[in-house]
Order: sequence, then C-alpha cells, then structure tokens
Amino acid sequence: MTSLRLSDALLIGLYVTCEIIANVTASKPVALAGIVVPAAVFIYALTFTLIDLVNERFGKQGARYVIYTAFTANLLLAAYIRWAIWLPPAPFYKGQEAFAAVLGSTPRIVAASLIAYLVSSLIDTEVFAWWRAHVGGYRWLRVLTSNAVSTFVDSATFITLAFWGVFPVWPLIEGQYLIKMGVTLVSIPLIYTIHGRMPES
Repeated sequence: MTSLRLSDALLIGLYVTCEIIANVTASKPVALAGIVVPAAVFIYALTFTLIDLVNERFGKQGARYVIYTAFTANLLLAAYIRWAIWLPPAPFYKGQEAFAAVLGSTPRIVAASLIAYLVSSLIDTEVFAWWRAHVGGYRWLRVLTSNAVSTFVDSATFITLAFWGVFPVWPLIEGQYLIKMGVTLVSIPLIYTIHGRMPES
C-alpha cells in the first residue's frame, strides 16, 4: 500500500464502520414495496462502492487488506456480543431478553453473513481490478459491473446458507439484489466526489 493520508484513513474507517453498523442492524427485517430485507441492506450495499474506491486508491492487494480488517472486526463483534449475552445481568437490569433478542443472532445467520461478506468482497476486488486493467473506461462502469457481480454473489450466498430449508430462497435473493443494486446506482456520484480528492495509486 502507498502512504496513508487523512482522506485515505477516513475512507477505510468509513468502510469498516459501515460493515459493523450493517451487522448490528441486520436483525431487523423491513418491508419495502412488498420486498422484505434486513434494515442493514442499505448501508451494507454502500460498502461495495466504498471498497471499489479503496481498490482505486490502493490496488487489489490493498483492498484485500481492508476486507480482512473488516472481517476481523465483524468476527470480534460477533464473539463479543455472544460473550456479553452470556454474562449475568445486574439485578436491576430488566433488558436481558431484549438485549439477547436484538443482538443475539443465531450461529447460522452469523456464519452465513461472515462467509457471504468475505467471498463477495474478494470477488468484487477481483472483478474491479480486472476491469480496470483490461477494459478501462468510465469509473462508474467498473463500479457498476463489479457490484452487479458481487452483490448477487453476496445475496445468493447469504440467503442460501442462512435460510435454505426454512424459507423459499429465490424471492429473498431477488429482493436483496434489487435493493443493493438500487443503492449502487444512487452511490455512483460518491465515486467522483471522493475519487477527485485522492491521488491516483
């Protein structure tokens, strides 16, 4: 990786923060126009554009380092939440059941989320770097292309691992994918706003 400037640190920090927020808010399902998705889907979809910006600045290997950092942070978050739930509550604390219900996702959901994140994010970096090296052209097009592939992989992997045998998986995959690509389209101006303030890698 090249030398780290304040804008670089803020970009990486924003990416990791969005990943952690997504994991904390994922337990609430929301219904939009007949599509049921986790509340986290909006900020999580944004992370695919953010990691593309990291890829622009630091290259594929640098993006991988940032992905591994966010994965480690999420793994620590999941483990610490389980430990916090296990700890005996203070006698005056009345929110133990609510605390466990909101933050205590089942091991299957946690594992599915972590696996889907790692696989799809690494695929995103590969597609983005390949497109940049071999096709070039507009930045928005390589972001859109890499996100189109990686968000589908993410949705399909997570939904299949988390809900196979419990719910019909294809409607859930389709709904999540549509929302994520909608967020990608809305986030396109962010590419030029942030990238214009960063030096080329």
